[in-house]
Amino acid sequence: MKTVLIVEDDPFNLRVFSKILKKRGGMEVQATEDVEEVMKIARSGEVDIILMDVSLSHSIYQGDPVDGLQITQMLKADSQTAELPIILVTAHAMEGDRENFLKQSGADGYISKPIVDQQGFVDLINEFLPDVE
Repeated sequence: MKTVLIVEDDPFNLRVFSKILKKRGGMEVQATEDVEEVMKIARSGEVDIILMDVSLSHSIYQGDPVDGLQITQMLKADSQTAELPIILVTAHAMEGDRENFLKQSGADGYISKPIVDQQGFVDLINEFLPDVE
């Protein structure tokens, strides 16, 4: 079974994403917005993909506030986690945001909130998951 790490600061969004991924996608879900924990979980190999909220209002790393773009940059720069697929999830959906966020962070994909097409959400995540026989 595939495991998704959700990095999200909104409890409602976290519940919605978790429910969709578990029920429609048959996936396991872990969740945290604690940056140290995100790094630890990513390095552990316990997760197959990360859903990263772009705007994290409570995340602190080494004393400084960080957002999802910065956490993604750190994960992509780490040889242990560079290959782990990361999909940005954000309510910022203005023209050019997608390209800008992907380029800036090095993330693999982008989903805008709110999630309207639940099956499309699951399908997109599955596209980034490595095939396991």
